[in-house]
Amino acid sequence: MSKKNHKPLVFGNLATSYNYSIYHDFIESYLPSGFLNINEEDPLIQKLGEKMTENDQMLIMMDLTKIEIIYTSKQSMEMLGVDPATNTPLEMLNRVHPDDLERFGMGRSKLLDLDKDLLLAHKGSALLSTNIRMQKPDQSYADHLFQCYMFYSPTPHKTVYYMQVNTNIDTYPIKKDSFHYYVGNDISLFRFPDEELLSYGHQLTAREFEILKLVATGLTSSEVAENLFLSLHTVNTHRRNILEKYKKNHISDVIFELMSQGLL
Repeated sequence: MSKKNHKPLVFGNLATSYNYSIYHDFIESYLPSGFLNINEEDPLIQKLGEKMTENDQMLIMMDLTKIEIIYTSKQSMEMLGVDPATNTPLEMLNRVHPDDLERFGMGRSKLLDLDKDLLLAHKGSALLSTNIRMQKPDQSYADHLFQCYMFYSPTPHKTVYYMQVNTNIDTYPIKKDSFHYYVGNDISLFRFPDEELLSYGHQLTAREFEILKLVATGLTSSEVAENLFLSLHTVNTHRRNILEKYKKNHISDVIFELMSQGLL
């Protein structure tokens, strides 16, 4: 883990940061059994549950290679109205905000790419972290930080395991006109959310992403303008702003970068 000092996030006057080493302790304890038959009376599980309940978090363990959820913490009932005993990938998908479904789907595709890479290497770990709006039991939506830590394991069988920690970040200081996003191998970013962690992301507006997606399909600026009922001047202004934000000379370089991250 990184030894840098990270500024904790605060709810009112209450600092809620805690050390994520407890999740690694969980992995060490239950990996030999493939995360089956997790003992809710285990002091480690009880302590972890207390931390997650206090901070509006939940945990999912999955065999990513099989796309099979093995364990869901009981906090899923309060946060999503999902029974932990019957949780499935479809249950999670059904609770994604309609406007975030496309990005959620691209994130799942990127996870499967990472799964393939780790399986071929027979070693390693990776992290995908982003925020997605999820439906609550009262049918309203909350912004969830998805921290998806995956790792190859040869035991008890060769696979890639996936630990997903969801945190309700509705009251966190994250810009509302952008979103947090990280994909890579810096596992120090698998930690309690802080300002530095949430600053990882993309500053593109929804309109800029819309334009990029159309350009990525091969449309010219004129065709994009016609498709979105915008002036050519407006589309070109958006393109210049995108290049400035990414410090690139060509829009194709931005598209390639976002595609490699699973965002286009």
